[in-house]
Amino acid sequence: MFVTRLISGISLVIIALVTILAGNGVLAVTLCLISLIAYRELTKACNIHTEDRKWNALELAGMALTAAYYVSLFITLYRANENGDGVEVVYPVVMIAVVIGLILFLFIYVFAFPRYQAPQVMAAMFSWLYAPVLLSFIYLIREGFSDGNYLVWFVFLCSWGSDTCAYAVGVLIGKHKMTPKLSPKKSVEGAVGGVLGAALLFVIYTHFVINMYTSVSLPLLMAAFLGAAGALVSMVGDLAASAIKRDHDIKDYGKLIPGHGGIMDRFDSVIIAAPLIFIGLVIIGSLSGAVL
Repeated sequence: MFVTRLISGISLVIIALVTILAGNGVLAVTLCLISLIAYRELTKACNIHTEDRKWNALELAGMALTAAYYVSLFITLYRANENGDGVEVVYPVVMIAVVIGLILFLFIYVFAFPRYQAPQVMAAMFSWLYAPVLLSFIYLIREGFSDGNYLVWFVFLCSWGSDTCAYAVGVLIGKHKMTPKLSPKKSVEGAVGGVLGAALLFVIYTHFVINMYTSVSLPLLMAAFLGAAGALVSMVGDLAASAIKRDHDIKDYGKLIPGHGGIMDRFDSVIIAAPLIFIGLVIIGSLSGAVL
């Protein structure tokens, strides 16, 4: 199992490296596919998917929304980068997509009534916001900021990086259980180690990469704070995904990634970290006057 998890983990890192370095359409298509799979996993976990049917209208609506949303983001950011506009041009796209999504799910609820119950419709909307929309912030960071090809790695440093630090500290000195009902193996000591580890990783990466090879001048104290905040949010994302599994009595979201489970099992912390890093960078840019 360890070897399988290790090989899968290395493969994920390689895929992330290749797609993020390529950026643009390659990253948009990759994230769209990941989002579609994650949405499908969530709809099955939240009982939106019914076993007697391969697909239902709520799932198909979420799939169509996801594809249209990523196409809109790609076109908007492609034009913005050509014209030298900032990342703020995508804000209306995100807001309009959310509103259209809500209206579409309500249409299905009303005109298919009583086929779908209110909890199913709300879970469908939640699943769409949770996976496709939040994951899209990786693309917004990569293509929306002038040095996004460097800044986007903050997402993975505070999710996968903090998780590694938390695991190491937890194994070495972890004694006090943090959330025994959700994740019995996670300890308070490990959580603290993950937060401090992420802060340190952010400082090191900012000093030796961001401030040396980009046009961004990011204060190290702000970088440390952003890393710590990102690690905390990542842990919440991890535990939230676990809580959904506990609520619906499932072990894994899927079997796509050997040794890890499904997309939601591996990207649960990344999904939550991406929008937090995006917001943090926007705030830091406003406070420090840095051009991101």
